Amino acid sequence: MTTRPILPAAFVLAALLASANLLADANVQLRVLETTDIHVHIVDYDYYQDQPSVAVGLARTATLIEIARAEVKNSILVDNGDLLQGNPLGDFIARQRGLGEGDVHPVYKAMNLLDYTVGNVGNHEFNFGLEFLGQSIAGANFNYISANVFYDDGDDDASNDEPYFDQYIIVDRTLTAEDGSEHDIKIGIIGFVPPQIMNWDMANLKGRVVAHDIVDTARELVPRMKAEGADVVIAVPHSGIGTVDRHGMDENATYYLSQVPDINAIMFGHTHGIFPSDEYAELPGIDIEKGTINGVPATMPGYWGNHLGYVDLQLSVSGVGEWTVTSGIGTVRPIFRRDGNELIPLVEPMQEILTAVQEDHDATIAFVRTGVGELSAAINSFFALVRDDPSVQIVTNAQKRYVERLIQGTEFEGTPVLSASAPFKSGGRGGDDNFTDIDAGEIALKHVADLYIYPNTLRAVKITGSQVREWLEMSASIFNRIDPNDDREQELLNPGFLSFNFDVIDGVSYRIDVTQAARYDRDGKLINAASHRILDLSYDGQPIDMDEIFIVATNNYRAGGGGHFPGMDGGNIIIEAPDTNRSVLADYIFELQTVDPSADNNWSFMPIAGDVKVTFTSSSKAGKALTPDSPIEQIGINDDGSGKYRIRF
Repeated sequence: MTTRPILPAAFVLAALLASANLLADANVQLRVLETTDIHVHIVDYDYYQDQPSVAVGLARTATLIEIARAEVKNSILVDNGDLLQGNPLGDFIARQRGLGEGDVHPVYKAMNLLDYTVGNVGNHEFNFGLEFLGQSIAGANFNYISANVFYDDGDDDASNDEPYFDQYIIVDRTLTAEDGSEHDIKIGIIGFVPPQIMNWDMANLKGRVVAHDIVDTARELVPRMKAEGADVVIAVPHSGIGTVDRHGMDENATYYLSQVPDINAIMFGHTHGIFPSDEYAELPGIDIEKGTINGVPATMPGYWGNHLGYVDLQLSVSGVGEWTVTSGIGTVRPIFRRDGNELIPLVEPMQEILTAVQEDHDATIAFVRTGVGELSAAINSFFALVRDDPSVQIVTNAQKRYVERLIQGTEFEGTPVLSASAPFKSGGRGGDDNFTDIDAGEIALKHVADLYIYPNTLRAVKITGSQVREWLEMSASIFNRIDPNDDREQELLNPGFLSFNFDVIDGVSYRIDVTQAARYDRDGKLINAASHRILDLSYDGQPIDMDEIFIVATNNYRAGGGGHFPGMDGGNIIIEAPDTNRSVLADYIFELQTVDPSADNNWSFMPIAGDVKVTFTSSSKAGKALTPDSPIEQIGINDDGSGKYRIRF
């Protein structure tokens, strides 16, 4: 018989304590950092104004990244897309210089210095075609993901579609707990893009890829990620919050993603908003103090590098390696603050980034300074939302001329051609300097880019006179309803309606009655079927024939359904031009050499009896564009430094 040694009681107690410590939970903080919607704003420079800017630039955001990383023991960095398009640097690389074998796009020369974990593909990444996208992201030293873009295999069975990109990644990290212990974790990251890319970039994508619903894709893949060992799942949707009602194939699906089980954090973008902020305070399930959507911590850090977003996750890990998310908060940090009209930088740019892209930056400045013609009068967009405006007129004139030439000798020759465009720089989230302001005299490429800031390609659609009216009714939704019997101040412009959806259609004349209710909401839903704001709609001096056929020159975004305009879904496109609207404008100026940009005043407001006090916001500098007989007057300065104006009807 073998006898076992009797261990001292103190030894047994020590062993039990050691075992207990091995099984004790450890608390760990993980900071997830996000950039989004950089739109090629790497350098802190405004190419349109041809001057430095403290309000933009990944070079400045990079300093915030360094600071935020230094504050915690554990962090990862993600980018949420819309990198390759958005300013003249992007156009110069994509349209002028191109990328040769082995070339690295300037955005990745910068980003490769910042140790990104992953990048998600944004909708504007497709603007220059799949080949250019592939060439560009090949220069990134980090992975790319997008879960809901698939090869088009030509059948109607979505279940057998093969993903075009890696749908998600699961990265292994070792995190340091608050007590100094180290623990291995698997972090799953999944990305999404709006399925509307199939409309917005139809010419680049049709027959090559298809896009699936964001939420349906998440519900399929998140359980797979968990089964593959992901301890934490981070969603990176290039998609805004949207409404609380899901319709399927939603462009802005972040709110619905927050309801998908096992998503622990959401790093979102696309709509250029800031989350958390008061803008979203009224939506159910949103806590702007904690930065959560239906309890899920989230962040959306603006655009052009003006904010850094991050989510701090508080984790608990057991002694056997099981992870639990105990809480989380989402927040943002700005690179500047506004003091009246002055922009105060909060950080300095990272010099390594400026050095890395210096050659590309200098070449872009030379590119945008190239003269293309002469303006016989000044152009500004200070009042483009409240009266017919030369910054829109010059674009519609160029588009109309282009389409009229294209249809010569075709079945459409002789069909009336109209032209639609919108004010792209009219304040809003872009701030007090987000306006076009070009003096008479030489006009350069930088001014053309300032007049048309997007690299849209020209489209022409065939519609009826009735559809022209509905198009304009949707545009008129930008205006709040004005009560003619109310003697208090009434704000004219609805801040929730984006200015690039305020289309002016030239070639017809019309008036807008803002005392009537809007016929459509900003999502294109018919909300007041009996209401009509568009009055006296005429063509060639006669009331428009609602059954007459018109051709309207526009862009790929609008023609493909962007902005939810009635009748615009890509099905009535008759011209898919190879040229961008911006190049059409540049060629127009090149050809004419001297251009009169004066507005033809084809639209106006219906008069309102009485002394109503209707106000709106524009640049604090807009007063210089007013004449003594103008119905507009400046009446003050708003708290954010913008100008406050009154308009008389």
